[in-house]
Amino acid sequence: MAKNPYIDLPQSAFWKTGVAQENPNAIEGIYKKKFDISPKAKIATAGSCFAQHISRHLKKNGYNVLDVEPPPPSLPKDLRQKFGYSMYSARYGNIYTVRQLMQLAQEVAGEWSPQNYIWEKDGRFFDALRPAVEPQGLRSLNDVQYHRHFHISRVKELFKKLDVLIFTLGLTEMWVDKKYGTVYPTAPGVVAGQFDEDSFEFQNPNFRSINRDMREFVKVMMRIRKNKDFKMILTVSPVPLTATASGNHVLSSTVYSKSVLRAIAGYWAEKDFVDYFPSYEIVTNPRNHSTGFSDNLRSVRSETVEVVMRHFFASHSIIKSSKKSFFETMNLDKAQDDGVECEEELLEVFGR
Repeated sequence: MAKNPYIDLPQSAFWKTGVAQENPNAIEGIYKKKFDISPKAKIATAGSCFAQHISRHLKKNGYNVLDVEPPPPSLPKDLRQKFGYSMYSARYGNIYTVRQLMQLAQEVAGEWSPQNYIWEKDGRFFDALRPAVEPQGLRSLNDVQYHRHFHISRVKELFKKLDVLIFTLGLTEMWVDKKYGTVYPTAPGVVAGQFDEDSFEFQNPNFRSINRDMREFVKVMMRIRKNKDFKMILTVSPVPLTATASGNHVLSSTVYSKSVLRAIAGYWAEKDFVDYFPSYEIVTNPRNHSTGFSDNLRSVRSETVEVVMRHFFASHSIIKSSKKSFFETMNLDKAQDDGVECEEELLEVFGR
């Protein structure tokens, strides 16, 4: 056979041996870490709903995941997630877009202040930038302002302390205040507030725009940290859109969003301080024939989450070696799935 550049490539380079004939629960070569995470490394987690799974499994497997806004001792354990506690490293709820993340960093740095961020419903008041963390809302505008001021002070501490930020990219679609540019995690009128087309607009940024937001986020983070380096691990959520306001079919919109976000993650993973972990590819692998999702074809099954995290810990394990297999030593807690809190799922109630 004549020599060509494909002769000596590994099995992972070919679809037949790398996907069609490969075990989807243990994909050889799907992830090779770029850098180590030491047992003492301070890890911060943030992102869309799927990121809650990652945060939970990191904690269970001995990683030093920061929590700068722990729940009050008096709050029952079964209510903590409902009120936004212990989901991520701070009580910021789901951060679906890079623009949200960028604006949060700008607010922490004192370089930007959100406007029109207090929404009302039935006489109760909500922080529109994290509307689900207080399910019943608060009593007054002042209460929302006080809670947000405290929250930002804690996020500032988080951004200063972290060594590694694990961020899950979720959506491109977003709702924005026309006058002030404030970006919300959900449309006004879904959790609280009222939709007014004169005040709010739908945006679906392209690669160039999202890349600009990511670049600005990193710059602001470096100012907050006084130029102290940090590392990022980016993932893309495999969870499809619940609904789209783009005017296109929800399937096409989902593919667009995930494609752009995957391109963003790949572009940034070319930088020395950024790594990409392929949770999206592991879940949506055609070899699974959609069995990675629940019957609604959106929610990722707990068993699939375990497979995803197995691939992560295979490279980043801090568990001491033993006679057991690596999978047996992992604390994946198959018997219990705490689920996730996801504002976007509320959009289903508007479907006819």
